[in-house]
Amino acid sequence: MKIGELLKKRGKSLSFEFFPPRDDLSEINLFESIRSLEGLKPTFVSVTYGAGGSTLKNTRHVAERIIEETSLNPMPHLTCINQSRADLESILDGYKRIGIDNILALRGDPPRGREETAPVQQEVCYARDLVTWISSRGDFSIGVAVYPEGHGESPSIDMDMLYTREKIEAGADFGITQMFFDNRFFYDFMDRAERVGIKVPIIAAIMPISDAGRIRQFCQRCGATLPDRCMHRFEAKPISPQDAVKIGIELATEQCADLIENGVSYFHFYTLNHDESVAGVVNNLGLQKLGMD
Repeated sequence: MKIGELLKKRGKSLSFEFFPPRDDLSEINLFESIRSLEGLKPTFVSVTYGAGGSTLKNTRHVAERIIEETSLNPMPHLTCINQSRADLESILDGYKRIGIDNILALRGDPPRGREETAPVQQEVCYARDLVTWISSRGDFSIGVAVYPEGHGESPSIDMDMLYTREKIEAGADFGITQMFFDNRFFYDFMDRAERVGIKVPIIAAIMPISDAGRIRQFCQRCGATLPDRCMHRFEAKPISPQDAVKIGIELATEQCADLIENGVSYFHFYTLNHDESVAGVVNNLGLQKLGMD
């Protein structure tokens, strides 16, 4: 099922993100979480892709298992950095053969320790170029990443919006935000998007915090702001891992409640391959109604 068509028809969505497991035990745990969250009937689920395509085999494996073993609609991520046109064509042909209709198109990052792209990568370099090429095939619904606080490599917030518009005009059907914890960044982004003529659905991506230290590292890498008011709840007194999960659910519930109050109806949750936090937020707010009927 093509996500772009579903979003346009339904005007709402609930979705989850998973990452490829590193070993057999992690895969067992991942699919326990997937089957648990399947009961919430998400519109789609995404599967991430490592730097420089480093998890391609596992990304496809997870997506294929999701198709074969669940009722879920998978969307694998695809990056273009350090991959040739021939590589990308082979990947997309493989996805089409197993019944995948959706791709999240990203530029991607080089593998750690390699800051430059491989010479063969001159064919496709930016997410806009990847979107253009995938769109020319006509086989997939295409999503792109958007950045409420601006992409870290953009020279300005205004230029970031122009780059975002270019990606969408190249053939993207929807955007999914980078994680954010202060809703003002999302509302400001949506205002800028309207001013530059972006009309596709923008899905708000939410990260329930279960490990404050880990989230702090994520934010440092991607440039997302982590408000002191959030961290204060984790640092005001010693807490157990179970308490941390509960606090994270409370914070994400409050964040999503404000978004709903302001008319947001598209939600994408980073699961970190666990179901407890995401299920807690969804159940607190009755977000199951945003998923598939």
